Amino acid sequence: MVLVPNSAPQSAIEFARPTDDELSEAARRVVHGFSSAGVTIACAESLTAGLLSATLATVPGASAVLRGGIVVYATELKASLGGVPRDVLDADGAVALTTARYLAAHIRETCGATLGVALTGVAGPESQEGKPVGQVFIGIADGKEATAQLAGNVLFRHNYADKRATSDILIGGDRETIRRLSVSAALSSCCDWLAEFDIDGK
Repeated sequence: MVLVPNSAPQSAIEFARPTDDELSEAARRVVHGFSSAGVTIACAESLTAGLLSATLATVPGASAVLRGGIVVYATELKASLGGVPRDVLDADGAVALTTARYLAAHIRETCGATLGVALTGVAGPESQEGKPVGQVFIGIADGKEATAQLAGNVLFRHNYADKRATSDILIGGDRETIRRLSVSAALSSCCDWLAEFDIDGK
């Protein structure tokens, strides 16, 4: 049973670390689903340092779906390579909803993909710019809109469909666990987006 306290603005949950097989299966669903729909993806990654793109690339046929991506680990590269306005980085920081949205929109346009996906967050062990360990944002941009959400909230929704989180969810665990769970959440977000995608109107 997962308890999310009402009083906390953010709660950390230690979700189970996904195995290689579980990540590969999640990537397979994305690649096969995107391929069937005739859509493509591009990734901009910070804390995961290319792990999302690499996981997608393990699936045979990924070349029909994965356009490309960038790793923007350093904050300044999120501006120079990732397309995040410097005033946004100065105001909101490298780990923020706005930063994730800009990264997703920029990589989509740069790579000519249907969908841009971005990951930025704090894997630990120390906080960054006052942002807590386990705070990870996923940005999604499809040319119509650019949105972002906490990866922890995505994981909670997919793991505990019968429960309602009463606070924002941080990802608990060590660095590798947080990074792998971030990829898992991003892949789930891709499936969520595809479920709402209008093939005829693409």
